[in-house]
Amino acid sequence: MKFNSLLATITLASMVTIWDAPIKLINPSLAQASAQEMKQEMKDVTGLKAQQKIDMLIKSKGQFGSGDQLRRYFFGDLEPIAVQPGGAGMVVNLYNKANNVTISYCATYDVVVAVKKGRITAFAPSEVK
Repeated sequence: MKFNSLLATITLASMVTIWDAPIKLINPSLAQASAQEMKQEMKDVTGLKAQQKIDMLIKSKGQFGSGDQLRRYFFGDLEPIAVQPGGAGMVVNLYNKANNVTISYCATYDVVVAVKKGRITAFAPSEVK
């Protein structure tokens, strides 16, 4: 009796483990489509379009909380390209390749200090003070 229950448990566990493999072999586009849907859902939970997000950052630059807004809108999409004097010592220029926009961020006060289209390695000193 114990051997039968052990065999049933192993069989059930192996079926659950390998269930996904036949689906990928039969129709790989089905697996890719579901992965793309998951990525889209995770990427934008705000429901705003990219330009709306950029406009809201421009509107709230220099205000406390704009750093949180930046992280929420562009989570994982920002690439640091330069560091320059400004803010409370130094600011980091972050580039978003998808929207071709550079955002200058002051980590000391957690604020966005400048936003411009294109890949900008150094903002004017008056913009990042």
